[in-house]
Amino acid sequence: MHEPTSAAPAASDVPVAPAVPEGGTPPQGPTLFDWEFATDPYPAYAWLREHSPVHRTKLPSGVEAWLVTRYADARQALADQRLSKNPAHHAEPAHAKGKTGIPGERKAELMTHLLNIDPPDHTRLRRLVSKAFTPRRVAEFTPRVQELTDHLIEQFASRGEADLIHEFAFPLPIYAICEMLGVPREDQDDFRDWAGMMIRHGGGPRGGVARSVKQMRTYLGELIHRKRDDLGNDLISDLIRASDHGDHLTEAEATAMAFILLFAGFETTVNLIGNGVHSLFMNPDQRARLQDSLAAGESALLESGIEELLRYDGPVELATWRFATEPLTLGGQEVAAGDPVLVVLAAADRDPERFADPDTLDLSRTDNQHLGYGHGIHYCLGAPLARLEGQTALATLLTRLPDLELAVPPNELRWRGGLIMRGLRTLPVKFTARNP
Repeated sequence: MHEPTSAAPAASDVPVAPAVPEGGTPPQGPTLFDWEFATDPYPAYAWLREHSPVHRTKLPSGVEAWLVTRYADARQALADQRLSKNPAHHAEPAHAKGKTGIPGERKAELMTHLLNIDPPDHTRLRRLVSKAFTPRRVAEFTPRVQELTDHLIEQFASRGEADLIHEFAFPLPIYAICEMLGVPREDQDDFRDWAGMMIRHGGGPRGGVARSVKQMRTYLGELIHRKRDDLGNDLISDLIRASDHGDHLTEAEATAMAFILLFAGFETTVNLIGNGVHSLFMNPDQRARLQDSLAAGESALLESGIEELLRYDGPVELATWRFATEPLTLGGQEVAAGDPVLVVLAAADRDPERFADPDTLDLSRTDNQHLGYGHGIHYCLGAPLARLEGQTALATLLTRLPDLELAVPPNELRWRGGLIMRGLRTLPVKFTARNP
């Protein structure tokens, strides 16, 4: 589960320029959250790091929040327990109106998951979930991830063209996390449909997202109820087992945790694969290095390369919502109690005060303590699974389709408008057709 980098859908798909607050950023500052910004936000983030590193702005939803852009400040904010994950600390009832968090989660009674709670409840729930979501389970799942990867590539290999988002990067993590959770094969396509609406591949309405959340919640509740009488070797069964010993998960907590494991377990990986392939297309020298390394049977560059792709153009642009529980100072800026704070991971991970040549992709970079998986108690629980899926996807694509290339000019690619996540709508590619 990618806890700190939760795949919360955007508050709006119609970005607008933020109003400049009185005494805030001068007029020459960058416009945020329009389509040009979504295509390449990094110049704007560089300006903010230099001129307004903790920056108050109006978001597309109308909610005002602080954007934290420097690495040192971001790392501090991610670990600062005065910044609560519980939206009850927001000074305005924006969450109740669906302007923060995951659309529909409150009405669907899905609030009791790791992205919305603080210690001691967070400590208890994370301990229970960690018993089920272990590194050993992820390691044992490696062959199945490879099988899923091969199967998806075989579906389009003979065509010589594909959309890598819809046909590969999206279904791979959906089917993988469904299998880990214990969702029966015959029901997994329903999850694919619900997930597709939740990340708005078709640009669907926000109300459609809430409906998909409700459908997923209903299904998971029924599945958990059935599994109590027939436990298996899957994550949901392990969550139920954990609830039967001393500490316990209520059925509502188990449902919310299964939901967020699935929800946070797929969209970040969709974008990791899509953004990663795109970055390699835009940096052919680095791609050639990686392909040569893979051809030689080496894995070190692939392992360091995944971390660099997470830093360079990662799947999560802003960490999920935090709310100040008391007045505090962040990066020299006074933040009032109740104010929302959004840590801009994409800006922090290109901070020249922390990373040498931050705008250069270097797959062999070793000093790479990026914040793509967060920091502190909300560090990503699912980082091992994300790494496994990302490494498997990229290595298999580059090995089986070595002449893979963009099928359209780069300037024709469109990025999904949004707030938390960063990802491509489509990624059309072409290659030499080959028999599966």
